[in-house]
Amino acid sequence: MTGDGNTRISKDHYFMNIAVEVSRRSTCTRRQIGAIIVSDVGEIKSTGYNGNPRGLPHCEEMGCIRDEMKIPSGTRLETCTAVHAEQNALMQAGTNSRGSTLYSTIVPCPICARMILNAQVARVVYIGDYSDLSGLELLEQAGVAVTRMDPGAFEKQLSR
Repeated sequence: MTGDGNTRISKDHYFMNIAVEVSRRSTCTRRQIGAIIVSDVGEIKSTGYNGNPRGLPHCEEMGCIRDEMKIPSGTRLETCTAVHAEQNALMQAGTNSRGSTLYSTIVPCPICARMILNAQVARVVYIGDYSDLSGLELLEQAGVAVTRMDPGAFEKQLSR
């Protein structure tokens, strides 16, 4: 407890709050995702949100091709030109992601999970589910510690 009667939040809650805030920079019209990479000593190494690569128009400007083609979530990922939040965070962190914790507002897709494994991230913390849970299965199979936080604890932040 702090001196004013407030309860101090956990490190996981603190860092996930930051990932939620990062998600608000997303240019995706379908789903805003945020991710941060935190070292084993609690230093934020990078942040990432989903959106089109630099130099391409954003979906909020041109519309969502996946919506236009009625492609369900979790399928035909190659159709979308956006870079996932986890991918952006991993690219920015580089080798600083080794041994780190990745906080994401959603469970990583299978492509992101493979990148997380090769980056040697030690732990993944997420709040939202994804239609394809095979990424979660890959992480667990490879021995990455995975923690799902209660999405209800972040409802206010996610609805802004």
